[in-house]
Amino acid sequence: MNAVARPDARPDLNRPGVGAVLVSTWRVGTPERQRAAVEAVRTAWESREWPDLGLLSYSVAIGTDGDTLLHYSQWTEQHAYDDFVRTYRDDRNAEIDAAVPGIERVELRRYASVHRSTARGGTGAGEPPGVVVVVEADFDGAGEGRREEWVDSVFTALDEDTAAGRVSGGISGRFHLSVDGGRVLNYAEWESERAHEEWLADEGRLSEAWKRVRRHPALTGGRVRRYTPALSLSAGV
Repeated sequence: MNAVARPDARPDLNRPGVGAVLVSTWRVGTPERQRAAVEAVRTAWESREWPDLGLLSYSVAIGTDGDTLLHYSQWTEQHAYDDFVRTYRDDRNAEIDAAVPGIERVELRRYASVHRSTARGGTGAGEPPGVVVVVEADFDGAGEGRREEWVDSVFTALDEDTAAGRVSGGISGRFHLSVDGGRVLNYAEWESERAHEEWLADEGRLSEAWKRVRRHPALTGGRVRRYTPALSLSAGV
């Protein structure tokens, strides 16, 4: 089986059987190198058979910062990725690096499957995003359930926004808990980059509910980055 690209360049966020998610970031330097790296990934993967070791999908998104790439892959279980690294990763990376020298592979984090999710209208189906917003929230790791408590506080704030009639351009959000216990990642789809910027600037986000989100005692830091879907591969039939 060869790799097949999804026409909408998005991972299937409702795919059954996902037991693990791997998320990594690359720095490549310029918009031109971002596009070249995506094409190098496409070539390296489509020219080889799909590694049937529990890999369900592999997706790449281009950072709106003109520098980074986001890699989001879905697996049946955590050790399937380790099998892939031992057998298949090096030759693919070597081909990509030959095409685009100097890629900096910044970080890779392991996450469990989706912890909680939200979608406009219940599903979010049929609404292609203009941008993917990735929120990473870091925690001190002390105290069981602190990350889950924080995610619940986000949902409480979102519910209050809905009750108050505050409308955003958010389409869907998937919250993942890192295996190492230190991070929550929200993979969120939005109508556009501007819609997300307007939501961040909305005074409604100064509510007590959102203040509790930002001031959670276990929260030590975080980042917000925006990406455009560029490539999503899975096994062909």
